[in-house]
Amino acid sequence: MLIDYFTVAPTAERLTNIATQTPSALGETDGILDSRPSFLHSINLQHDGDFMGNRLSKIYTRTGDDGTTGLGDGSRVEKDSLRVESYGTVDEANSAIGVVLACQSVSEAIQRCLTEVQHDLFELGGELCIPGHAAIQDSFILRLENELDEFNSDLPPLKDFILPGGGPATSACHLARTIVRRAERRVSTLQKNETVRNEVLRYLNRLSDLLFVIARVLARAENGQEVIWDRQRT
Repeated sequence: MLIDYFTVAPTAERLTNIATQTPSALGETDGILDSRPSFLHSINLQHDGDFMGNRLSKIYTRTGDDGTTGLGDGSRVEKDSLRVESYGTVDEANSAIGVVLACQSVSEAIQRCLTEVQHDLFELGGELCIPGHAAIQDSFILRLENELDEFNSDLPPLKDFILPGGGPATSACHLARTIVRRAERRVSTLQKNETVRNEVLRYLNRLSDLLFVIARVLARAENGQEVIWDRQRT
């Protein structure tokens, strides 16, 4: 329950940026990374800046046993607060994308695209975890749109609804898509109560669209076609 956002290491540059701006990690800290020194000691960098990995001396601290968790600005909130629910759902979406990447049928182009998305989601989670922090930029969203257009260019026009299934990678991608949609809903609710930049919602919206298109690509690679909803089956 503490550092879900460190399950995949971001680049050294991004870790360095985070380390100089926030006193804690990007996921639920429960106390272990609440202070700046602890967070800095969790990052081991060579002098040339190459990422060497993070080190944790202790996995549990019991500070979250009271139902609260630490945000990136050092404040503590209830674990079911809107903000924690928002970045927790982003973390869930990132993990679901990891399942897609674990499938053997995923092409190199999709692997590159979704791996970059995973790094983006670390940054997005960090923005949500640190009130007032800005990480997601318009260039991130433009990149998603360009990737979407490129993957979509070779697909036939969609004339019917498709079922969210097919092969393992296709199904996993549809699941990731729906989790991103849920993350978007959670962040939308959070924005009604606290300050959240529109770039976050725009990124999640484009990402769900991108995952839908990638699921179509994967379906054709795995099965040769998509599974069409049969509205006349009864």
